[in-house]
Amino acid sequence: MIKALIEKLLTPKKGTFGVAANFESVEGILSAVMRARAEGYTKLETYTPFPIHGMDEALGNPPSVLGYIVICIGLCGTATAIALTYWVGTIAYPLVIGGKPLWAIEYTLPIIFELTILFSAFASVLGMLHLNRLPQFYHALFNYSGFSKISDDAFVLVIESQDPKFNAERAKQFLNSIGGHVVEVVEE
Repeated sequence: MIKALIEKLLTPKKGTFGVAANFESVEGILSAVMRARAEGYTKLETYTPFPIHGMDEALGNPPSVLGYIVICIGLCGTATAIALTYWVGTIAYPLVIGGKPLWAIEYTLPIIFELTILFSAFASVLGMLHLNRLPQFYHALFNYSGFSKISDDAFVLVIESQDPKFNAERAKQFLNSIGGHVVEVVEE
């Protein structure tokens, strides 16, 4: 079963992933994304060596849900800490020491704070990995001839084949017309 899962993760799918093109500057790729959106393409993705301010808006991406995941799981950590300290102080070990009550918020605040932070940290890491679909051992863009430059100095725009308007030849012509370099169809 594990061998089948690993094989599934490492085996590429068949078909066309999309059409990719390199751009030479931040302004060039931002302009290309805006022109592609104006042309009617909706399934676009960019790959850049660093984050670009305004790219999410240009691509039409909604705001991330990661903050909501973190706050919900953090509040679960708060509730867990309160329930844990209440159970320990009043049910499991009901000891009166120095005249203190069995449960009081004052001495449980550090535990509540720490469990809230712990749950939030786990939620942010695991949520980020899930939302980014990581770990991903294979990606179709690995087949793109300009892939090795993405982490160095290339700005790549991909029009994905899942786009309702996708036609490989028209997409290649469009990317060439807006200043793309190394324009090619990327197979999965």
